Amino acid sequence: MREGLIPAVLGTVVSASGAALLGSKYKLAATGILGFGIAHIVLGAIDLVEHR
Repeated sequence: MREGLIPAVLGTVVSASGAALLGSKYKLAATGILGFGIAHIVLGAIDLVEHR
């Protein structure tokens, strides 16, 4: 399995759950979860590009 794929997929799942929570009363927590997921997507993509 390619290095960086797991963090990218995990980041996608976490970002989706954070985006789903944005409409709730926990906007601050949802924003944090969304940012955490986006960071994982970026770091996973960097690993995927770096280790071709």
